[in-house]
Amino acid sequence: MASPEIEALTQALSRLPGLGPRSARRAVLHLIKKRETALVPLLGALERVSERLSTCSVCGNVDTSDPCAVCADPRRDARALCVVEEVADLWALERSRLFPGRFHVLGGRLSALEGVRPEDLAIDRLVARVADGGVDEVVLAMNATLEGQTTAHYLAERIEAYPVRITQLAHGLPVGGELDYLDEGTLAQALRARRPVV
Repeated sequence: MASPEIEALTQALSRLPGLGPRSARRAVLHLIKKRETALVPLLGALERVSERLSTCSVCGNVDTSDPCAVCADPRRDARALCVVEEVADLWALERSRLFPGRFHVLGGRLSALEGVRPEDLAIDRLVARVADGGVDEVVLAMNATLEGQTTAHYLAERIEAYPVRITQLAHGLPVGGELDYLDEGTLAQALRARRPVV
């Protein structure tokens, strides 16, 4: 069907999230068909990123510079620190452009089943950042899972001795969500977090 090199490219693409073997094959065919406008620029971009990729020594973000673009931005409010599980969570919050502060990536979440302990995450670096001062609020933006909430609780206990306000993202009804389609856990959280209308 295809040469070993093209087959290897298809296999490599099929290992990416959201791409199965059929989608990878379609992507490879597109790249081959549009060699000059798609394949060559993609190769150049991948090579440049591969050469310059680094993990930010301040927050744990992945970027092509250290400190990353978020940490280097002087317009950021250094008094607000948002803690996330993974880089993907930081990028999602950045896309919203709603959080003006800085970030801290843990590199995962606590999980007894998966053997992830506090020392496996960037928790000590977080505590050190808070202890250094200058932070007024720590936003715990953990996922609404058992492990995420366990991690948030553990972090709150670790930093409660410092003079910072500890908050977490609200959980509950999604915008446009219909009650009939929501699970019991989401409904329970929404009821617990209810607030006055006026």
